[in-house]
Amino acid sequence: MPDNTAAKIPQVKKSGATPRPKGYRFAYRRKTQDKGLSRMYAHQDKKAYKHNVLAQPFLKWAGGKRQLLPAIKEYVPQKFTQYYEPFVGAGAVLFSLQPKKSVINDTNGELINCYRVIKDNPEELLELCQQHQEKNSKEHYYWLREQDRQDDFKDKSPVERAARIIYLNKTCFNGLFRVNSSGQFNVPYGNYSNPIIADPGVIRSVSAYLARKDVKIIEGDFAKAVATARKGAFIYFDPPYHPISDTSSFTGYSVNGFGESEQIRLKELCDKLTKRGCQVLVSNSSATLIEELYSDPNYEIVEVKASRAINAVASKRGRINELLIHNRYDRKQVNTSIG
Repeated sequence: MPDNTAAKIPQVKKSGATPRPKGYRFAYRRKTQDKGLSRMYAHQDKKAYKHNVLAQPFLKWAGGKRQLLPAIKEYVPQKFTQYYEPFVGAGAVLFSLQPKKSVINDTNGELINCYRVIKDNPEELLELCQQHQEKNSKEHYYWLREQDRQDDFKDKSPVERAARIIYLNKTCFNGLFRVNSSGQFNVPYGNYSNPIIADPGVIRSVSAYLARKDVKIIEGDFAKAVATARKGAFIYFDPPYHPISDTSSFTGYSVNGFGESEQIRLKELCDKLTKRGCQVLVSNSSATLIEELYSDPNYEIVEVKASRAINAVASKRGRINELLIHNRYDRKQVNTSIG
């Protein structure tokens, strides 16, 4: 079990001097380095940024879109002014497109905290993730998992929280992100051999993209996330999928869940955005409700095959039918290779 004892404060000989904890110089140096990197990225010419294939998802994510990217890229608009992704998740589509101007959002506060920390403090994050990797064990996992059940969890720094979530995600059973009704992470330990917690190349590349492009990172409701969308914007909605059967629902992604009423509210929002002149793309399951909701002349429904590797039941992993729904905009001809 990891030692929770606070670091002892060394004695200071000079009268009136402020004692500083062990490791202070290193921590200060690391934070200063992170701030320097952020300023460097921010002041570099944004036009000089080139598409970086290393900027890719830094988490395993149920419903992640890496396997569906070739199909999704066929439905990117020919032109768009700004990109919105209100259910960003692990960001596979965002990092594949790497648009110049974006708004990304999610209701999962711990996930959004990871994006913000990677943007502003990549080196400090990598250092903490390396420490977790060196201590990786069943005992260390459950010690970290237990932290969000403690009263002082709110006092953890953003970097500590981000490193915790990344470690838990990379070492938990089947890469699930699941919380209970109290919002506490409750996935068991996965017992993997030598998992890579955080790839430095990926973290630094994601940080560079987020810092050097105009990417606004917000947390909240999907409707509020697109409140500023105007004519010509491209909005990609990837909500929690509607279950195709009563036993297939995955409801643990967030405390609030995403039921039938939310699917209806999303469709109504798509109608409003369509009237506004926005270009809307939605991915969802092939459930009857979804097909019925979008069966009007403003939308085209396309059935695609997707691979699903994250599921608590092994027999339910594999290729399944999913839907891509768009409001009939002009599409861009793109190279669909992932590289």
